[in-house]
Amino acid sequence: MTEGNPRALIPILVFVILYLGLGIALEYGLGVQQGFYSIPVLLIFLIALAIAYMQTKVDSNERFSIMSKGVGDPNVFMMILIFLCAGVFTGVMNKAGAESVANFVLTYVPMEYAVIVLFAVSAFVSISMGTSVGTITVITPIAVSVSGISGFDPALCVGTVIGGAMFGDNLSFISDTTIAACNGQGCNMKDKFRENFWIALPAAVATVIIIALMTVFSGGGSGTPEEFNLVLVIPYLIVLFGGILGFNVFIVLAAGIIVGTVVMVATGTIDVLDVFPMISAGMGGMLETAMVAILVSAICALIAFNGGFEALLSWIKKVLKGRRGGMFGIGMLVSAMDVATANNTVAIVMANPIAKTISEEYDISPKRTASLLDTFSCIMQGILPYGAQMLLAVSTVAMLGLSLSAFNIIPYLIYPFMLLISMLAFILFVPERKVMAEGK
Repeated sequence: MTEGNPRALIPILVFVILYLGLGIALEYGLGVQQGFYSIPVLLIFLIALAIAYMQTKVDSNERFSIMSKGVGDPNVFMMILIFLCAGVFTGVMNKAGAESVANFVLTYVPMEYAVIVLFAVSAFVSISMGTSVGTITVITPIAVSVSGISGFDPALCVGTVIGGAMFGDNLSFISDTTIAACNGQGCNMKDKFRENFWIALPAAVATVIIIALMTVFSGGGSGTPEEFNLVLVIPYLIVLFGGILGFNVFIVLAAGIIVGTVVMVATGTIDVLDVFPMISAGMGGMLETAMVAILVSAICALIAFNGGFEALLSWIKKVLKGRRGGMFGIGMLVSAMDVATANNTVAIVMANPIAKTISEEYDISPKRTASLLDTFSCIMQGILPYGAQMLLAVSTVAMLGLSLSAFNIIPYLIYPFMLLISMLAFILFVPERKVMAEGK
């Protein structure tokens, strides 16, 4: 096992300080509008990578070998492919397709309920598809159009979609986080689902109530839907129902891209000569997001090699006190891993061994440990300004001609915050004897 080395965590600290410091200086010090949006995030990640590289005391060939192994992780590669497919789909369908869907929905749903519907649809699609990234790809353009028609804050609409997407990511049987947590702790997925459901349900209900207070009962939603082309809705319906039926996310997106291209050209919405430029623009809009995934993976590989994560795990284990402390420790552990890796699946995989040790030491059942890992990682992943979900949402919004930064959206991430409150209440107030009765 790698010896713990707290100094190996310096690249993460540098990134956070630079990212937050520059954003605050630009937006609040210099008065730059969308200051956080204009931060050169790739440059900051490169600085963090350079520090991690210099800390690694082996020859240059081995350093690059370590980084390449991190970048070559299957989860990272799959994420990059989803980003690119998402860019193609958004580029082909552009604003015309999303606006048709939004007008179609708002023709039959009262305007004031539009944001609640966004949350419900996002939650339903994500739990069926098993991927928050895939859900955000499909629903975010619709959310932007719903905002434009209804008058609701676009940050609220996009934040609601991210929240609904994380609901399914946390609960779905085919989510990679569920699979990773259950396999690592040796529990059945149905048992973990039952444990998780009673944590997620109160959070979802509270989210709907808060959204209703902000929209239904606030007098918002005064717009009027325009006419829509029902044919342009078909590609979105294919993607939505493909996800609900549980088809692979790549198959679903490929079908949406093909049908979307045919529909957009056949209806005269775009010219056939514009197809390839729009595809190129769509993929180009996701390149920065894909590069972030690559750089973060390389940084994490070096930090792990240098003992940074071992140091973090050792510290968390030292401060654990009692059974509830053990549960909080597991939550802190996987949250810290997620902050470091910006990937909740990777965070769970890395946290699994030490979490299992903690659960055995403090008599925490495998299903509860799996639930803690999955839930805390989804909470943190849902609110990280440099997480894949947030970056994808911001990139998609930008491709549609609207500037939003992660820090515009974070205050409206109602579901992740409600899930955190629900999770903490569950740990603190579920009677000890009930926990004991559940067994292992």
